[in-house]
Amino acid sequence: MINKDNIKQVFQEQLDVFAKTLKEYVSDEENQWTIKGFIDLFQNIYSISADTKIVSKVLEIHLFPRFLEFAQNNGYELILAEHQNWYPDISFVSKTDKNIKFAVDLKTTYILNDYPDHCNGFTLGSHGAYFIERDKSKNIQFPYNEYLGHYCLGIIYNRTELDKLEETKIYKLDDIKSIPSVINNFTFFAIEKWKIASDKSGSGNTENIGSVQKISDIIAGNGVFKNLGEEWFDDYWMNYGKIYTKDAAGKTRKITNLPDFLKYRGKDINLAYPRARKLKDKGDGYED
Repeated sequence: MINKDNIKQVFQEQLDVFAKTLKEYVSDEENQWTIKGFIDLFQNIYSISADTKIVSKVLEIHLFPRFLEFAQNNGYELILAEHQNWYPDISFVSKTDKNIKFAVDLKTTYILNDYPDHCNGFTLGSHGAYFIERDKSKNIQFPYNEYLGHYCLGIIYNRTELDKLEETKIYKLDDIKSIPSVINNFTFFAIEKWKIASDKSGSGNTENIGSVQKISDIIAGNGVFKNLGEEWFDDYWMNYGKIYTKDAAGKTRKITNLPDFLKYRGKDINLAYPRARKLKDKGDGYED
């Protein structure tokens, strides 16, 4: 019988070391992204858009050879998600024991200009079908419960100021060093996704788990479930919006925050960490 905890610890250490090597692979001595644009047959270079989806995809392509190298060096087979919307981005499966599997999602986000110690946050995967029915394989490469751990390899970066970018300009190959990079100032990290989870849905898809936004909390793994553990993360997100409570006025409402969920379960609400979970859209401070 495999020792899950020992194997997870070794994989975490390997992934930590790997993540620390990636910054120098994607950036120059000034911490600018070394990807400058797209080139055509006539050696015209077109600047990359700062759109987050484009940046994320190009970073994924840029880093893919390193992920292959990581798998080979550590005795894993690398399996990509068969479909674009499947979880996870990469499955690492041991070459010597197929029961040893790890899920790794590559996640990117940018630092907020008005709050330089915060980022826009990550979406950490769905809390829908495959997260709830953990022995099923709908929209997931392998059933959720077959993975020994679920990890986020995260990239946090600054976006270049718009007045320094000329997205419609066409460059020549001789100009490559003068082309502004659309992103810079990279921070890479690797961590189990529950450790950076918020109790709020991620943007754009209400079935996605959101992350905390304070960068120091992300790097340290200080998500809202820090004092509770992965079992509470699972319990909360499997039941997100499915349990009802009554407010002080007697009005029934769905439970969509961790303190209310802890209260419903008879647990100390102060175990939710940190209590300030998500930045407001405007102004200082946080929303509960």
